[in-house]
Amino acid sequence: MKKGKIAIIIILIIIILTCFFLIFNNKKSKIYKLGNNSSNQEIVDYILNISSYELTAQIEINSNKNKTKYVVNQKYINQDHLIQEIQEPSNIQGLKIIKEGNNIKLENTQLSLSRIYENYEYIAENDLDLECFINDYKNNNESNYERSDNILKMSTINAENKYRKYKTLYIDVNTGNPTKLEIKDYNKNTTVYILYTEVKIKNN
Repeated sequence: MKKGKIAIIIILIIIILTCFFLIFNNKKSKIYKLGNNSSNQEIVDYILNISSYELTAQIEINSNKNKTKYVVNQKYINQDHLIQEIQEPSNIQGLKIIKEGNNIKLENTQLSLSRIYENYEYIAENDLDLECFINDYKNNNESNYERSDNILKMSTINAENKYRKYKTLYIDVNTGNPTKLEIKDYNKNTTVYILYTEVKIKNN
C-alpha cells in the first residue's frame, strides 16, 4: 500500500512539473515568436532582450560642415565584445574597431596596423551601435513606443548629448528586425540616420 501511495505521489509531482514547464515554455515562445498579431509590448521585449546580433548598416552622419556616409558591419557578441568593420568609404575600408572589456583595439587589415587603448572607458557615446540605443531605452523613464500598421517605433532621449538627443528605432513587426534608426539633436534636426540592410538577432 505504501509503495502504491509513493508511486502515485511521484507521478503527480512529475505531472505538475511537466505542466509548469509547458506553461513557462509557452509564455517564453510567445515573447519571441513575432508576427502580425504580436502585441506592442512583446515586440519591445524582443528588442530589449537581444543577447547578440550581426548586422550591416548604411550610416549617414550630418554635421554643420558636411555629410558623411559609411557602410559598416557590426557584430555584437556580448556587452564586453563588439566588433565593427567599415566597408565604405574605400579609403578606410577594412578598419576594425574592436571592444574587448575596457580595451578598444583599432585594426586596419590593409595596413596590418594595430593599436590598443588600455583601460578605455567605453562610455564612448557610440550612438552608431544598436546596443547603445537599447541601453538608452532601458535607462530612460521617458522611453515610449507606438505602432502604425507593420512598423513599431521605439523612442528615447539621451539627455547627456544635445547633438544626439532624440533617438527613434523602427522595427518590422513581422520579423522583429530593426529597419532604421534616426538620431536628432535638441532642435530635432537629424544628425545620424542608420538604415539596416541585413540583421541577424539572437535572444536568450
